[in-house]
Parts: sequence; C-alpha cells; structure tokens
Amino acid sequence: MELIQPFINAADAVLGQSLRCRTSVGEVLMAEDTYQRSGIAAQIGFTGDIEGRIIFDLAPATAAYLASALSGTEISAADDMAKEAVLELANQVIGNAVTTLNNQGFRFKVLPPEVHLSTQGLSASHDTEALLMSFDTCGGTVFMNIAMRYTSQDEHAAVGA
Repeated sequence: MELIQPFINAADAVLGQSLRCRTSVGEVLMAEDTYQRSGIAAQIGFTGDIEGRIIFDLAPATAAYLASALSGTEISAADDMAKEAVLELANQVIGNAVTTLNNQGFRFKVLPPEVHLSTQGLSASHDTEALLMSFDTCGGTVFMNIAMRYTSQDEHAAVGA
C-alpha cells in the first residue's frame, strides 16, 4: 500500500482540481483477473525500483466532461480532445505521484502515457499487486487500475544496462 497511496492521493487531488468539485474514493478491490477496459483509457508504464503500469479509464461522457473542464469549452465524447484529456489526467497524476515516491528514495523511469486501446490489460501475478479503484466525481466515475511490484537488484541492474 505504501507504493499505491501516492497514486491515490495524486488522483484525488488532480481530479478535484481539474473538475473543480469534490471527489471521493469509491470501491477499492484487489484485482486478480485481467483488467477489462470500459471506456477511454490511458496507460502509463514505469521501470526501475518499482515496475508496473497504471490505467485510467473513463466512460466517454466522463472523458468529455473532463475535457470540457480542462479546456473551458464544450467537448463531445467523440472529439479527440476527450482522449487527450484522459492522457493529460494520467500525466498529471503520475507526475505528482512520482515526485512523492522520488522524495521517498525510489528511482524509476516513467514511460509516456498512451491511449490504451486493448479491451484487456495486464493481470496480477504472484509478485505483482493489482488494485482496481474508482473515484466518484461530479462528471462521473474515474477508474484507476494499478499493477506494480518492487524489482529485485538483479532485475534493476538489467533494466539500467
């Protein structure tokens, strides 16, 4: 949980600020099955002391609401700006969480966010924790799926090589 909490805090803060409303953490589940995308999703991967990925998944209407809030103009769910808003959300959340984790001494490389088009994502494994949680906002529900693990010193050395 020490690795996941910075992402929860960052998502809550970024969503509240971006949407200018109160947010609340909804359901939190340990995910044992493969993640099933339900809307417009963005994925960010990372390697180093911590390895894994995070997926942000928003219903098209929620993504449009976020895009409208960020741009100050009405955006439709079919507009590419809705996808861009989900990528920006992912980028901001990861940036805030990474800062916190770096301050705690963790070192890792964050990959650029990308639209997650697959209907399924990675699943948990024996050494990778996966958590599925939701944030209830004024614009709809935002789902965050986190799968991460500590890397061993041998793996970390191979990643850096």
